[in-house]
Amino acid sequence: MRFIKAYKFALHYVLKLAGIGPQKIEIDPGMTLNFWVPTAAHKSRKPAVVFLHGFALDGILTWHLQALALAKDYSVYVPDFVFFGESTTDRNERSVEFQAECMAKGLKKLGVEKCVLVGLSYGGMVGFKMAEVYPELVESMVVSCSVVALTESISRARLEHIGFECWADYLLPDSVQGVETLFQVASENLPKLPNWIYKEILEGISIYRQEKKELLKALVVSDEEFTLPNYHQKIHLLWGENDQIFDLDIARNVKQQIGKKASLEYIERAGHLVQVERPFTYNNCLKKILASLSSSKLKI
Repeated sequence: MRFIKAYKFALHYVLKLAGIGPQKIEIDPGMTLNFWVPTAAHKSRKPAVVFLHGFALDGILTWHLQALALAKDYSVYVPDFVFFGESTTDRNERSVEFQAECMAKGLKKLGVEKCVLVGLSYGGMVGFKMAEVYPELVESMVVSCSVVALTESISRARLEHIGFECWADYLLPDSVQGVETLFQVASENLPKLPNWIYKEILEGISIYRQEKKELLKALVVSDEEFTLPNYHQKIHLLWGENDQIFDLDIARNVKQQIGKKASLEYIERAGHLVQVERPFTYNNCLKKILASLSSSKLKI
């Protein structure tokens, strides 16, 4: 992964200038999480914003444009989920609840008492679970291109729509062409990349491949087992207008499920990877949403 390593090396330097750096935390024996956190010189009483990544890339590759945009006014935290980036465990749990537990423990170790969660796709599902189980931690949420839970009926319909038999076939490709297809489906207007970059991305995706397959299997829940939580938090849905994976009909349904505490806004000419395709528009929307929240209640 030569190009991506070089890119992350440069990104490490730029983020350091913005006051953000990596920190590994052992939250339990045999379990280490990697977080990008405010560096010592930049720790303050600013509101905490936690970015939760999707399934294709790790935290900082997914969210670096947003982390850089918000670092001046917020304490930014960008974790890697277990089996992504540099987060590992020897435990056998693979559920969304497990990822939510790990994130909550990691944030507690970092001294975060209240935060706004910003979650994309898989990260949105983990975020919804965190808001349900840890309401004292999650003050509010911004969710992009996700669902409250990936039920069997939603899963079947969306897989049929994008033309795959299972989520592992789509999200864990085993070829350069599969990686290209992954990004084609997930984006509206991202340019085609050279095959050698897709090959490097494939190498990264292939790390912990079996564990990631198990995460995807555990992600889908039966319709009978799913019960919609009663969220007390404000939940802002910020969507790509042309998302093919979870389209605007899904977004409207999520808003209807949550009720009066939810709002929906979509960004034109963007797909599932809305924060990468339209970063300036996404960041402006995100800043307006965060400014509308009561920052006095967010403490770290």
